[in-house]
Amino acid sequence: MSDALAPWNASLTLAEHSIIVYALSVAGLALFAFFVKSLVSTNEVTGRYRSGVYAGMCITGIAFLSYVLLVVEFAIGYERKGDLWVPNANAILTWAPRYFDWTVTVPLLVIELLAVATVVGAAARRLRAVGIAAAFLMISTGFIGGVVVDSGTDTGALWLWGVVSGVFMVVLYVLVVYVVVKGGRDLRGSAAAVTLRNAGILLIVTWMAYPIIFGLQGWGHGGAVITWMQVVLSAADIVAKVGFGAMIHKIAKTRSAEDVRAGVDTLPEALWVSSEKLSDGTLPVAGPVAETPAGRGGRVGRR
Repeated sequence: MSDALAPWNASLTLAEHSIIVYALSVAGLALFAFFVKSLVSTNEVTGRYRSGVYAGMCITGIAFLSYVLLVVEFAIGYERKGDLWVPNANAILTWAPRYFDWTVTVPLLVIELLAVATVVGAAARRLRAVGIAAAFLMISTGFIGGVVVDSGTDTGALWLWGVVSGVFMVVLYVLVVYVVVKGGRDLRGSAAAVTLRNAGILLIVTWMAYPIIFGLQGWGHGGAVITWMQVVLSAADIVAKVGFGAMIHKIAKTRSAEDVRAGVDTLPEALWVSSEKLSDGTLPVAGPVAETPAGRGGRVGRR
């Protein structure tokens, strides 16, 4: 098969190279910014939903590191020759780290969604296990066809493993739709229901960018198409990780405020969303303290 099928084997013009580096850098900085924002706002949600915030921090932290690696590999994976940037043997690593990132972060997106959904107990554990497995298999099988077999130049393997990956993607889509629809019914009348629906739609739409880009690898293309592939993947990562994470955080805060107002949980500070106060700060009610002999005015002797 022709090596032209692999996007990392095509030369880039000066403009195309600059656009790709710009897109990768902006995506990495956006991911880092949201990681810091999540880190400093962990205490804005109650313990019941905090695992969603932790998952979001892991997602953006891992993705940021992968983008650092992508930028570094772009610096060493191409050599300037006249008006072109020509790929060398390291150019494959200007793409492969995306799969490393997705193998970990896509399962974490499932955990992030379920952390603020209305599925609880054994049902939540089952869905989490299915979602993590489907997400891992979706990415790993795509990696086999897109990178491993003949370094991504075998069209037959690309489409075969792409179809296998697509099966697991359908499983993920069914899971997301079920969780969002159930949450919409359970949270009817709550502001969290609308945000949960929007988060599900955003995830489903954004994920469609990845198989489209994967499919483009099976066609002949030049630097212009590869530039758009890198730009679209960078934009999709921002939307799927930062945009989705912001929605999950809003759901966690909204549901936390509802729990505080209902008296089933506490937070020491008031909760605000978009400058709107959702709940006052509350402290746990102290339980009765058992009296000791010293507390009744006696002295506790030492034996």
